[in-house]
Amino acid sequence: MQEIPLGMVGGGQGALIGGVHRIAARLDGRFRLVAGALSSTPEKSRASGAELGLDPARIYDDYRQMAIREARRKDGIRAVAIVTPNHMHTGPAIEFLKRGIHVICDKPLTATLAEAKKLAQAAEKSKALFVLTHNYTGYPLVRQARAMVARGDLGTLRLVQVEYLQDWLTEPAEAAGSKQAEWRVDPARAGLGGALGDIGTHAWNLAAFVTGMEPEAVAADLSSFGPGRVLDDNAHVMLRYANGARGTLLASQVAPGNENGLRLRVYGTKGGLEWAQEDPNRMWFTPFGGEKRLLTRNGAGADPEAQRVSRVPGGHPEGYLEAFATIYAEAARAIRAHEAGEAPPAEVTYPTLTDGLSGIRFVAACVQSARRNAAWVKP
Repeated sequence: MQEIPLGMVGGGQGALIGGVHRIAARLDGRFRLVAGALSSTPEKSRASGAELGLDPARIYDDYRQMAIREARRKDGIRAVAIVTPNHMHTGPAIEFLKRGIHVICDKPLTATLAEAKKLAQAAEKSKALFVLTHNYTGYPLVRQARAMVARGDLGTLRLVQVEYLQDWLTEPAEAAGSKQAEWRVDPARAGLGGALGDIGTHAWNLAAFVTGMEPEAVAADLSSFGPGRVLDDNAHVMLRYANGARGTLLASQVAPGNENGLRLRVYGTKGGLEWAQEDPNRMWFTPFGGEKRLLTRNGAGADPEAQRVSRVPGGHPEGYLEAFATIYAEAARAIRAHEAGEAPPAEVTYPTLTDGLSGIRFVAACVQSARRNAAWVKP
């Protein structure tokens, strides 16, 4: 299969997520990075591009220059990955969308709800696709959990518990020169939410993806434990669903002992599921009144939805990078179908702009709720 020419905005020297996107994009041989505006500093962009072996003529000083020139080339990029801090998603995305170049954007969608709505308008006018990299939806057992809920294995859902706990901001890493910490605690670059926007949106998206439901109201208690921090580094959120189900969402970056503790528990009238991102190849399913059952990725009892996105036999661990690559692989199938004037295969699933808008509305609702002493607010 011919690789799709890919560009990248952001992700230059010292950027963590840019490297992750590049690995994910090439893991299944669906994309080839050929161009980039890799930093807001022209010198750093050129140095970063040189390290990656890009043609010097396709290393750009800024994203507008890149969008204009690549759109004019016969061999120009057909998709672009946007891996900048939150406040720099909207401008690049709009520039490429209006030129018909497909956008694969890191989460959260934008820094503010106003920006998110502006981006949504641009996407509606564009012929290009928009993909949001909520990568945790790419895990095979997350796909299986979604399928199990959809076919009624858990019965009517009653409880949804999702948490995302980290400890890396327990001390003021932003004051110690951490680039990753500096922009995440800055409202001008991160937006309304700190931990809420950075990892809380992942938890929100994961719960919605698996359950097929989004809460009709949230009540949030947000805290800023780090000295001098304006944005939250800890969030406790209660969730109310239209069908009567209840839920909780925890997001913290000041919880010592937690490296990347994303966990989901879903309970219904007929059974429950438990999955943890740090042990992603195993999931527990307990039918009410029955024995607790261990489900493994690509093992006995694996559903077609999980098998389709598994790359190696059961017992060979797959993890974060493979899940991320699944989003890129799904995007590639959707792009190829789109360019052929066809709908993508029914099984192709990836986060879209709608998911991104939902995440930003969640953050805005939680901030509003916290300001009103944890009042219930509709996202």
